[in-house]
Amino acid sequence: MRDVAARCARFTVRTLRGEWHGIVVDPVRRLAHRGLSGLVLAFVAAFGVIFFHAVAQRPAGEAVVRIAGGVQADLPLWLALLRTPVSLYVPALDLPVWAGITQLFLAFALAELTLGRGRTLFISYATTLAGTLTVRVMIALGPGWWGLGLPPEAGRVLDTGPSAAVVGLFTYLSVVRRAPVVFFLTGGSMVVESVVKPNLAGREHLIAVAAAIVLALFHGRGPGRLPGRAAALARWRRSPAPSAAPAAAPAGPRPHRPPRPRRHPVLPGANVRDSS
Repeated sequence: MRDVAARCARFTVRTLRGEWHGIVVDPVRRLAHRGLSGLVLAFVAAFGVIFFHAVAQRPAGEAVVRIAGGVQADLPLWLALLRTPVSLYVPALDLPVWAGITQLFLAFALAELTLGRGRTLFISYATTLAGTLTVRVMIALGPGWWGLGLPPEAGRVLDTGPSAAVVGLFTYLSVVRRAPVVFFLTGGSMVVESVVKPNLAGREHLIAVAAAIVLALFHGRGPGRLPGRAAALARWRRSPAPSAAPAAAPAGPRPHRPPRPRRHPVLPGANVRDSS
């Protein structure tokens, strides 16, 4: 039992140490190297939420925010897709905005420093869109279907906004960086939320977690990240062809050749007959 406990303790320490370096130490080092330019998406997301929250404090502004970034399942699909990018910056009006801004800034900051801007934008948009489209399927199924279907009234409820992107980014980072603590804090809290308070937002959060896990399983499998022999073969094909070297002389004794006759120089007046 002591041996098993010691192994479990060593495994736990290694896991926590690797998670600490992957989630905290490595992003901080990249931030020190890149400076504030590595937090562009985090600042844009935070200021976007603050801006839309300030605009929505007035009735006219709330209507403008709802028209610009409010996504509902009863909207036409083209209109929902058009509003989805803006909905990443539209906070839920019934939740404390400052706590959400802190989580949003931290999620985008860690993702941008770890994954890059392009992948961060893709993951945040893909997880949000997955929740939006899946809710439409649930409403189309109708009530029942072992609790998967939703009544038509759910189509008039606003989507989660930036919280689905936050959950998706944290889940993706935890899988890629092998951070079980962050994963259980993210995915586990979403499961608890769905059980304690079942609503549309809880379902969309679970869908975002599932979509992030699927996307993380394909992390690093692009054409530029070939594993093992495939990468070595690709490097060999890209290497320039070696220049042709001159053929070496065959080994062995040289063939016998008769000596060439020597040609003596003709001196002036030598071997010349007098014609007179």
